[in-house]
Amino acid sequence: MNKVLYGIVLSTAAGMATSIGAIPFLFFRKKVTEKFIDALLGMAAGIMLAASAFSLVVPSIEIGGLWRFGIGFFLGAILVDLMDKYSPHEHFLKGHEGIQFKRLSKIWLFVIAITIHNLPEGMAVGVSSFSNQALNVAFAIGAQNIPEGAAVTAALLNAGYSVRKAFFISFLTGVVEILGGILGAGIVSISQALLPYMMAFAGGAMIFVISDEVIPETHLRGNERLSTYFLIVGFFIMSALDVVLG
Repeated sequence: MNKVLYGIVLSTAAGMATSIGAIPFLFFRKKVTEKFIDALLGMAAGIMLAASAFSLVVPSIEIGGLWRFGIGFFLGAILVDLMDKYSPHEHFLKGHEGIQFKRLSKIWLFVIAITIHNLPEGMAVGVSSFSNQALNVAFAIGAQNIPEGAAVTAALLNAGYSVRKAFFISFLTGVVEILGGILGAGIVSISQALLPYMMAFAGGAMIFVISDEVIPETHLRGNERLSTYFLIVGFFIMSALDVVLG
């Protein structure tokens, strides 16, 4: 299969996993406890962290060496930082970040926040389609998208959004990852020499998101210890899967 098409297929499969996490809320519409949401996000962060380390960072260093890795890694983190700083967006608990843009409704501010969060994940899948880590990365992103999709849907329902709108936003998070996959695979298709840079770029972007977005969200409601343990569980699960998947 063409590598770009392969990346698009994998990023689509991984991205649509967010809807799997959201599906139960179509039938069980009761409010979910904050502890449960923070536990889900903690697990997703752990899976993302392990996937970044084992399937992006280490292969990038092995393929391109430390300097190429360093360049891509810091560029990925800096770009997400700039997007976070200058794009108007809204978090569930942290509130508004970025520039003020009063014409945008709150729901679209949430969508922008999700885009900043999930675009690097899609890029990671698309980029990895040119390496032997493709299935590992896609599986990891898909696995963490299930609890993340559930957490996003639950948080939106708790915030007063309708089931239909909450499910739609969760679905959009998956669409964003498909776009990221197309972008990542398209860039690497220009030149295979870009692969170590782009793997490092995706890893740096994802680790920045984990530290700046996901973990702080789980530490704002007094559930730090619970979410940390679930992060450890998520990291262990992905580490074990990485061994099993080779």
